[in-house]
Amino acid sequence: MNGNHANFRLAAGGTLLSLLLAVAGGWAQSGAPKAPAASAGPKLAEEEYKNIQALKGIPAEQVIPSMQFIAASLGVECEYCHVAHANEKDDKKPKVTARKMINMMMAINRENFDGHREVTCYSCHRGSAKPVSTPIITDEEPRPPDGEGKKAGEAKDSLPRAEQLLDKYLAAIGGAEALQKITSRVQKGTLTAFGGQHFSVDVYSKAPDKRMSVMHLQGGDSVTAFDGKQGWMSVPVRVHRMSAAENEGARIDADLYLPAHLKTLYAKFSVDSGEKIDGRDTYLVAGHNEGQPPLRLYLDKESGLLLRLVRYVETPLGRNPTQIDYADYRDANGVKVPFRWTLGRPGNRFTIQVEQVQQNVPVDDSKFEPPQEPAAPKPSAP
Repeated sequence: MNGNHANFRLAAGGTLLSLLLAVAGGWAQSGAPKAPAASAGPKLAEEEYKNIQALKGIPAEQVIPSMQFIAASLGVECEYCHVAHANEKDDKKPKVTARKMINMMMAINRENFDGHREVTCYSCHRGSAKPVSTPIITDEEPRPPDGEGKKAGEAKDSLPRAEQLLDKYLAAIGGAEALQKITSRVQKGTLTAFGGQHFSVDVYSKAPDKRMSVMHLQGGDSVTAFDGKQGWMSVPVRVHRMSAAENEGARIDADLYLPAHLKTLYAKFSVDSGEKIDGRDTYLVAGHNEGQPPLRLYLDKESGLLLRLVRYVETPLGRNPTQIDYADYRDANGVKVPFRWTLGRPGNRFTIQVEQVQQNVPVDDSKFEPPQEPAAPKPSAP
């Protein structure tokens, strides 16, 4: 990769950046957006970065998410493969090996699975820098697949239809009419991360789909926002516009009326028994659209409330997951709002505890617009 286009991780550094990565999905492509190329179609990886080999031909905006997937699959950081501040160099053996492994993985899928991506880096590495070749002995007994363990002739447990569960979720929140009465929401609270460090956080939402979270850190504010069309992230003196894949996740987070919109967002749904979350039994409702990763919703069997949402960002090498757990639901103007949510991605996790909520208060649209990046300093006169 081009050392002149160091990503956010290398640009900001320290706690401020690490938290931005946790909130924004990590390893965001660096720099202010460039003027669009004259040719039609997205800029390719080899046009944006130096020394691209195994990932030639993919859109440039997918390079950093692909690196994020490799890092999560192997449990490593950028410097495991890359020379600091000179990402394009091939000085480190793991980088050369990684290229060979990418080509091997693609060949396995091409020759054995009709080109479908069934095998990924994670298939073998499982979060370890070296492939996991020996079965792991766990403390828990493995969960049998659904239907196994039942006696002959015993029917599989019947499950509710997705429409019933989504309707129950909407009713549990307070119903569509009460939800539509909420035009804005301002939340103030405390973010906990990095072994118990605490930071104040403000979250602004405006109907139908604008959202901004501001974390007040020692090195300056870290902001993640969606203005209704485009998502962006910023740390002091750096602004990053989200890629198309990142935008889809930000759009879901920003939808103030998501419980009412869910049935219209996906072409079909599936239902299965979900895992226990904080001791609560759940149903898993998954939304599916052709050619897109699913959205997974874990709904409390008793209350119908959403306890967990899992969404994915697609990359050429695999899917990067984001998991958000919701808890401490309280009534606010006739609508139940989670006062605590925990966001987790491979390698990082943080919790926000809301302490104050105001709804239907004025929030100006300009708040969601990205700031202008400072102009580059002019070169000194010869």
